[in-house]
Amino acid sequence: MRALIYIIDALSMLITFVFLLRFWLPWFRVDFRNPLAQGILQITAPIIIPLRRIVPAIGRIDTATILVAYVVQALSMILVILLSGNTPGARFVLLAALFQLAILSLRLFMFAIIVRIVLSWVAPQTYNPVTAMLTSMTEPLLAPFRRVIPPIGGFDISPVFAIILLGALSILFQDSIAWLV
Repeated sequence: MRALIYIIDALSMLITFVFLLRFWLPWFRVDFRNPLAQGILQITAPIIIPLRRIVPAIGRIDTATILVAYVVQALSMILVILLSGNTPGARFVLLAALFQLAILSLRLFMFAIIVRIVLSWVAPQTYNPVTAMLTSMTEPLLAPFRRVIPPIGGFDISPVFAIILLGALSILFQDSIAWLV
């Protein structure tokens, strides 16, 4: 049973990551001509475009995309709770799915920063679509840290502090879910 729960969690997390990427790309002004951004748009378009007719955007907030990510998380939680032999409470699922979206967004940014760091070591000064997208997504997060933390010996250590802060926020949200139980 635990293996099935793991599979459900892993698949729902991957699906949610794709929709969260679609949600965050415009916020960080990622170039939509980027092949990776194009791929994300194409994968999610069959669900998002029809849903946008029913659920319009509110300002810059892509409500259709965030709604799909939220529903995926809520359904995944309900399924896991049922497979665990418990009965899901509606209030718990509604709030926990919201907190889980925040946690997954924070993890997405942590992952993006880590991949950007590794790419800077492996292929410095080279351009590829992944690096361009990661730079667009992570630079607004890293810039405030760079203003405060100077490079040490030519190494930019600001990503370390950004990852620590994102990890701490993720833990706060996880504790909030535990508090709901």
